[in-house]
Amino acid sequence: MTFILEELDYQKTPLGDISLRRRAEPRLGGEILYEVKLGDEFLMSSLFTTAESRLAKLGLAALAGSAMDIVVGGLGLGHTAAAVLEDPSVRSLRVVEVMRPVIDWHRRGLVPLGQRLVSDPRCTLMQADFFKLASSAGGGFDPAAPTRPVHAVLLDIDHSPSHWLHPANQAFYAVPGLRGLADKLHPGGVFGLWSNDPPDAAFMRVLNTVFQSCESHVVNFANPYTGGESSNTIYLARRRG
Repeated sequence: MTFILEELDYQKTPLGDISLRRRAEPRLGGEILYEVKLGDEFLMSSLFTTAESRLAKLGLAALAGSAMDIVVGGLGLGHTAAAVLEDPSVRSLRVVEVMRPVIDWHRRGLVPLGQRLVSDPRCTLMQADFFKLASSAGGGFDPAAPTRPVHAVLLDIDHSPSHWLHPANQAFYAVPGLRGLADKLHPGGVFGLWSNDPPDAAFMRVLNTVFQSCESHVVNFANPYTGGESSNTIYLARRRG
């Protein structure tokens, strides 16, 4: 059946009304796109997922370990989580998502990657506020083992370190918030962050204050709407060993 636009789900959340829709894009030959909106703001599209997957690949490559325990902050359409699970060295993946409807979309099979995530025994989808868990003193991301560190935390929630979905998230990107996160990593563990903005020198200075080292990667990808390229940024920071 041909359709132009189909809303798959619409729910109210404490952060605003969230909706999932799929549509045929005539400018792309009728390609089916999945899109998420929060209120009137577009959060994500299945058309632009290169950097989300690269976040996982760069973060895991920086570890080059085995039996790794990974946390992803933000589920979205599942592209970062799916890329993590492609690595056989990953022992466990915990995806922390604050919005229950987003987790439900995956469990109900409303998004293309949902079945892949929920059927992998290594993967746990957890409803919680990532920022509260990351900044909590003495606690971690696993309620059953709150003091157990993880090898990497990969974060894709806010638009950038200075453009947040909620003002309360701002504190995480300062030294105290990032120190709380670093304490939850194994020595030598990695923190990876997706950003929609170009590399931010001020944020790099903050990362260098907390972590042993940090770097930024600009990820370019084709943008069929502009006929050119767009870019995102991936930050990688390593805890002191």
